[in-house]
Amino acid sequence: MTSIPVDLRTLAVVQAGGQGSRMDVLTRERAKPALPFAGTHALIDFPLSVLAAAGVSDVWVSVQFQSSSLDGYLAGGRPWDLDRTRGGFRRLTPEEGTGPAHEEGFSHGNADGLFRMREAIRVADPDVLLVLSADHVFNLDLRPVVAEHLAREAECTLVTAEIGVQEATEKVVVEHDADGRVTGVRAKPPSTDSGTVATEIFLYHPPTLLAELERLHAELQAAADGEDTGLGDFGDHLLPALVRRGHVHATPMTGYWKDVGRPQTYLQAHRDLLTGTVDVFGHPDRPVLGQTVPGPPGWVGEEGELVDAMVGPGSRVRGRVVRSVLGRGVQVQAGAVVEDSVLLDDVLVEAGARVRTSVLDRGTRVGRHATVGACPPGTRLRDETVTLVGQDCRVRGGTTVEPGARLEPGSTT
Repeated sequence: MTSIPVDLRTLAVVQAGGQGSRMDVLTRERAKPALPFAGTHALIDFPLSVLAAAGVSDVWVSVQFQSSSLDGYLAGGRPWDLDRTRGGFRRLTPEEGTGPAHEEGFSHGNADGLFRMREAIRVADPDVLLVLSADHVFNLDLRPVVAEHLAREAECTLVTAEIGVQEATEKVVVEHDADGRVTGVRAKPPSTDSGTVATEIFLYHPPTLLAELERLHAELQAAADGEDTGLGDFGDHLLPALVRRGHVHATPMTGYWKDVGRPQTYLQAHRDLLTGTVDVFGHPDRPVLGQTVPGPPGWVGEEGELVDAMVGPGSRVRGRVVRSVLGRGVQVQAGAVVEDSVLLDDVLVEAGARVRTSVLDRGTRVGRHATVGACPPGTRLRDETVTLVGQDCRVRGGTTVEPGARLEPGSTT
């Protein structure tokens, strides 16, 4: 497998995000990139695996919220062969400092986050800076993307995806000409006829990026509030400014891509997985790597039934599981039904209970004959129809948890 040339100084920054508030109770006690996917993986696995497959050895992971929930899993980059004496894996956290080169506290958006690490990037002096988000499901061969970025002498390359126009209003919509040169970007427009969006996989010419961040900061500083530099997210100021320079190019994503930062899209991605739409695990030359947790195989009893379902290691099914994904150590007792749902590790669904269109966090217990969630009308998911149950919740026997409810971690209902 050909890697990115060793004489090319390539640095990758994986922005593992802030609080992840849109996932509500599921990110109260974990960083969003630590959310499980497909039963045995975490969202952080996807960008790190893509970088490892491309031979990118210098990878920084920027974590702001609940960083301890990722530390053990990241293991210093070992699962992705990033633990090395020179370069390799580095975790970045918010810090305090003095002088004009330091902004204290948390960043206020991903462009702001890059500005705060500008001195570290300048010292590293890479030829190419790759910036990736950590809450997307994808598997992209980065090698031709880097080659095209260099051949075009681009100041910035955006990897784009095609999605529905309604969903595109939540993203940065990208306009480009027939040669791929980006002519305009619109951040979360109220409406759009185009479904071409930025996937938050960017390649930058570092000197241009740093100069533009400094210029924008000086321009926006007067209106900034306290610790906020005013730079915000990529689509607010940085991308429009780079586009105006005329050297931003778009390259299309190959294969499946989905931003799973909302309940609706998180559950929909698991639906896609079960219908075979998700092709991210089908590339032997780009395996999705991550922590391997030992455990016995999943087990289905004589009275158990699986229909279009995935069962994690150590799970035991005596009930009916339909179009659902079970994590490690999940138990579904006799007479229980789990449908169109994702159950994370060590969830227990007792006899006769019903769980539908829900995501249950680890350690949750659903009592006998309780009902959690319901199937929404039609097939389209909405955030408000997906029920979220936080870590270590207790749903008493016979209780009904209404569709779209949010149960805080550790609560009893």
